[in-house]
Amino acid sequence: MWEAFINLITNILAAIHGFCGDWGLAIIILTLIVRVLITPLMTKSTKSSAKMQVLQPQMQALQERYSDDPQKLQEEMRKFYAENKFNPMGGCLPILLQMPIFFALFSVIRNVEGIAGGQASFYNIVPNLAVGPSQVIAESGIQAAVVYIFLDVLFGVLTLVPMLLNTQVSTDPAQQRTSRIMGVVMAVWMVWIGWGLPSGVLLYYNTSALWQVAQQQLITKRVMAQAKADAEAKLAEQPLQVDVVRKESRKRPHKKS
Repeated sequence: MWEAFINLITNILAAIHGFCGDWGLAIIILTLIVRVLITPLMTKSTKSSAKMQVLQPQMQALQERYSDDPQKLQEEMRKFYAENKFNPMGGCLPILLQMPIFFALFSVIRNVEGIAGGQASFYNIVPNLAVGPSQVIAESGIQAAVVYIFLDVLFGVLTLVPMLLNTQVSTDPAQQRTSRIMGVVMAVWMVWIGWGLPSGVLLYYNTSALWQVAQQQLITKRVMAQAKADAEAKLAEQPLQVDVVRKESRKRPHKKS
């Protein structure tokens, strides 16, 4: 099944290459097609994230109330999700859908080399899409690897930027600080990972991340603001629920006559 998926992506990429005439440009076009196809899911994911921010105080209240009863907490959280029509995993689906293509590209680029009859390049910018910074430096020196190193550094930067943009949504300074630290750590880790990745894979990720940043600035903010307003309005319409805990009445001692 995995081999069939790799062959499918290879054939799609080859068809795009037949149209545009360059393998690097074909990867960029493939990335844009994938991003356009998942845009409705991204919008749904954004609305889900906005609703989660609105519902977060109630969720924390439930966690505190049933902190000593995990089974009851799980039951109440399920009920809470159902009443508010909220899926906590909704925001993960767009990322999960892109991951198979990301991993398939490792094999697809090797297949492309066979189709191309040699090195698959991105015009004269990236001479070989099948190698990464570490391999180019080892074989040809650091001067020949400048563009590969740039793609790798961009890999880290474009991991950090969306996370920094997301911190602007939060009003909690401690949470913002934690998110920034996590973003920097993640960016450094991605640069380390990207050091050995084929440049074609880096090109795919960087194009996708640039799309995400642009979408976040042009569309996501408006969608999230509207979704938060709708969730807050719906929450305000719900009747106030008050938990009344009745104390057990104690029998009064009878007076002795």
